[in-house]
Amino acid sequence: MKGIVFNLLEEAVSGTYGDAAWDSLLDAANLDGAYTSLGSYDDEEIFALVRVASETLGMPPEDVLRWFGEQAMPLLARRYPAFFANHANTRGFLLTLNSIIHPEVRKLYPGAQTPVFDFDTSLADVLRIGYNSPRRLCALAEGFMRGAAGHFGEDVEIVQTECMHRGGGRCVFDVRFQSR
Repeated sequence: MKGIVFNLLEEAVSGTYGDAAWDSLLDAANLDGAYTSLGSYDDEEIFALVRVASETLGMPPEDVLRWFGEQAMPLLARRYPAFFANHANTRGFLLTLNSIIHPEVRKLYPGAQTPVFDFDTSLADVLRIGYNSPRRLCALAEGFMRGAAGHFGEDVEIVQTECMHRGGGRCVFDVRFQSR
């Protein structure tokens, strides 16, 4: 996993719970925490941090990942405003994940392994999003969707109808947006 993910997690944790909380997570996960944004790190390190946060906060790991994704999106919008600038709403932004956003991510962070999304736009009020990644971080993807909706000033309803953690071949989200 690219170091930028760890940098975002550190910023989200420190911004919400304080710098000492990040240091405590690193200590409890037995990690040194020296993450450079362009560096590549073992996926197990992010999983260890999520496990420790889950135990510390008394919440399921999926909720920790959703929280992180939601908190990280405003940080990404500040770091990479060009990714967001040409979009009027969350739906339009999400539809560019495979074609614009992730190719740019791979340019900025060589070696980044991004998830693959597929989209069904056939329903007028629902965007059906398929998520596929060997990391199986669908809860993080959902958090990012929620964070994107917040960025665009929209409310979002997300129903996960299929999940790799429950035997699905991929994860599927039915997403509805409403302007505030």
